[in-house]
Amino acid sequence: MSKNIFLTGTGTDIGKTYIAGLITKKLQEAGMHPAYYKAAMSGNDKRDDGSLIPGDALHVKTASGIPQPLEEMCPYVYERAYSPHLASRIEGGLVDMERVRAGFEDVCENYDLVTVEGSGGILCPIRFEPNGPKILLEDIVRELGLSSLLVADAGLGTINNVVLTAEYMKHRDLPIKGIIFNNWHPGNVMEEDNRYMCEALTGIKVIACVPWGADDLDIAAADLAALYE
Repeated sequence: MSKNIFLTGTGTDIGKTYIAGLITKKLQEAGMHPAYYKAAMSGNDKRDDGSLIPGDALHVKTASGIPQPLEEMCPYVYERAYSPHLASRIEGGLVDMERVRAGFEDVCENYDLVTVEGSGGILCPIRFEPNGPKILLEDIVRELGLSSLLVADAGLGTINNVVLTAEYMKHRDLPIKGIIFNNWHPGNVMEEDNRYMCEALTGIKVIACVPWGADDLDIAAADLAALYE
């Protein structure tokens, strides 16, 4: 059975998929047999035959070189770039927690380290029916029993976003193992202070700072793998 980690962010378009690709690449190059999983994926292009390409999964597979088939990576794929609860309501195929868990467990049986990426931020609605089931992203994290890494932009405003997300997750008993800053500019005094302040206010270590366009993480593969559980 694999060891696993969840990758969430302070919001959408924060670079979670990009970071997931770098993480998986680092583990793959170290021979650690990693895999990727995402419960619901929105904003995907169509193939010529009308089927949808799971774009985030394809990016991670391409960036990392893992042999894992795309079909294993995401049980719910939608065309519209909306929150999954809305995309699924329009397109059909409402998210079922049992199917999400079953797909995750299948991946866990065949790989050593599984990175599970979230949709949007921790409060992203995955399924929300006024008189029916309601699933937020945090429910998937809890259902799968995962600790998280928190991806945040390194720039202005990140102190507020990181601390609010971390405090919310703390009060919901969702542990965070580390913070990763994306779009990092080495030597930038504001971003250096953002790193210091986020660590000071949350008590959570920034484990990596990733410059724009980087093709590697500044953390050893063994140290990264040790965060999985």
